[in-house]
Amino acid sequence: MSQESAFASASQRAAAEHRHLLAALALVRQALVRHCARCRGEEEPALQQQESDPSRLEQSLTAAASALPGPAPLQRLCSAFGLSSFERDLLLLCAGVELDSSFAGLCAQAMGQPASDRSQAALPTFSLALAALPDAHWDAITPEAPLRRWQLLVLGGGPILTMTPLRIDEPILHYLIGLPYHDPRLSLLTPVVPVAGELLPSQQRACVRLRAAWSEQRASSSPWSGPGQQRWPLIILAVPQEQDGLRLAARACQELGLRLSALTATDLPGTLSELEQWARLWERQAMLTGSALLLDCNRLTAEDRSTRQAIGHLARLLQTPLILSCREAATLRLALAPTSLVSIELEPLPLAEQEQLWRRALSALSVAVDLNGHIDSLAMQFPLGEAAIERVCAQLLPEPAPLELSADEVAQRLWHVCRLQARPALDDLAQRLTPTADWEQLVLPDEQQRLLHEIVAHVRQRATVYERWGFGRQGARGLGISALFAGSSGTGKTLAAEIIAHELQLDLYRIDLSAVVSKYIGETEKNLRRIFDAAEAGGAVLLFDEADALFGKRSEVKDSHDRYANIEVGYLLQRMETYRGLAILTTNLKHALDPAFLRRLRFIVHFPFPDVAMRLEIWRRIFPPDLPRENLDLEKLARLHVAGGNIRNIALYGAFLAAEAGESLHMSHLLRAAAVEYAKLEKPLTEAEIGGWP
Repeated sequence: MSQESAFASASQRAAAEHRHLLAALALVRQALVRHCARCRGEEEPALQQQESDPSRLEQSLTAAASALPGPAPLQRLCSAFGLSSFERDLLLLCAGVELDSSFAGLCAQAMGQPASDRSQAALPTFSLALAALPDAHWDAITPEAPLRRWQLLVLGGGPILTMTPLRIDEPILHYLIGLPYHDPRLSLLTPVVPVAGELLPSQQRACVRLRAAWSEQRASSSPWSGPGQQRWPLIILAVPQEQDGLRLAARACQELGLRLSALTATDLPGTLSELEQWARLWERQAMLTGSALLLDCNRLTAEDRSTRQAIGHLARLLQTPLILSCREAATLRLALAPTSLVSIELEPLPLAEQEQLWRRALSALSVAVDLNGHIDSLAMQFPLGEAAIERVCAQLLPEPAPLELSADEVAQRLWHVCRLQARPALDDLAQRLTPTADWEQLVLPDEQQRLLHEIVAHVRQRATVYERWGFGRQGARGLGISALFAGSSGTGKTLAAEIIAHELQLDLYRIDLSAVVSKYIGETEKNLRRIFDAAEAGGAVLLFDEADALFGKRSEVKDSHDRYANIEVGYLLQRMETYRGLAILTTNLKHALDPAFLRRLRFIVHFPFPDVAMRLEIWRRIFPPDLPRENLDLEKLARLHVAGGNIRNIALYGAFLAAEAGESLHMSHLLRAAAVEYAKLEKPLTEAEIGGWP
């Protein structure tokens, strides 16, 4: 259908719906006229026009309804809320006052208002409706009857219920006359528009499950199903990327003929009464527009207990379609007690599907360079969803245009943007280190150097080994690359992590495990879950300091604390084994770690305390080429029995002393620096170390 014909069709439908509403209002107006005549003592009003005859008005209403391709707004509203003919006419009476100036005058006349006062509009009352409208019944105005339960009518103030002025709720009036239905009290809702395009196989399978969960209810209910209908099954949609969850839900709803609106869970009203009011208004809108609600729970934290309670209460209140979107279904199940619940959990997209998304997004931007050698590396390192990949590719648009860049330059820019997009979430949870160190700065025995280079190789070659050679198809467990760096302070553990991150062009985040571990049962796992979830998309290198805070020898369970400590360790190791980046643990006390836990790590690198030869090499490399120095005896410096980190501290401290004195660095500056460093270590400088120094 062309745009012009679609517009003409919409205009014709709007005109037909308007005629239907006018015909319905005419019947109510005629009932008012007849009531006013009876109030004047007349049996029947003097009809001025043949068209005002009730039977002719009924025929006009029937004709207007038959001219419509589907139910008119008034008919949909009556069906959705189960209105009786009297309740419908009472609603129309209140709408008529807003739409037709003659209604207010008739109401004033019917309620006995003097003619001299009729210039002021009069609102209808329930007493007037009982007297003037056919098939009247008292229970239409009770709190649980549709008109008040769904707030179709708003009661004014007044001591007598039947004499209280009545008004139609403004959004309902707009709905009746065909204007866009918008309730300002639901302003935080966001309409979700389905994205065109073919679903990936894993997405399609999830979409089929969601449709199947609701299709039986959809088939047994009209699009405007009202009170008394069976509750729709609650859906928990667990998706690694929240935007992909929105897209998936929108597509499933579209195929079911439902609209979808989204709300962030933390925006739910705070008090129970406010929540119930909000739920009633949302359900009213959902029933009128055929809509489902997606509640975004991805940002919930362990501290959001009140929000979890609100989610559970909302799930029990609503009978209309509800989807709870989160990363892990288990985080919500405890808060829910619905009559029916369906959990749909998506694993991260397979590598082949991620590569398909990368090619699709780059093709849409007319990026024609051959990136086949790079896309698999991007997909393996950064497990992004569809929306995230599109955002990354869109950032290629600034000058210079992608068409002017080589394949390596485009890949490098994509890699950089992928790193950046995960930073906001991780920066709130861990300390980001800026890795600039290179291999020249690290002095270790050959075996340790070889192990560190092999860690880099394992990260770089994951796509080849796991995907092309098929090891990844044997199961996700053990595919994560985990390492333990063990050694005393200052032996280079953090420096090695920085060098690896710099070599791999990845962000490095340091997490102090002693700060993550909580005395409250279950809180440690929640803290770790937040860190790993945030890190997944950015492919960051995670450096867990103080591993002995969690990895003590607890395999022998003596009490509940030991049991839960083992659970915490097991959770961390499980996440490390499946994490698609590199996770490194550091410890000063390897002997304090349980061997059973250590066997689950892929790499264990021991950082020895440097001997004299290693210390000499560290001193040779520690001074920058631009540093002015004079008569430094590196062999004497190597006699200082300290680790590499302490050597750097001494060199830096001495450089500041030399700069302040306006001199080149010489041994006297380093002697003073060594004394300060040894004082921090709480050990004395011995004659064997500094004998013969100037």
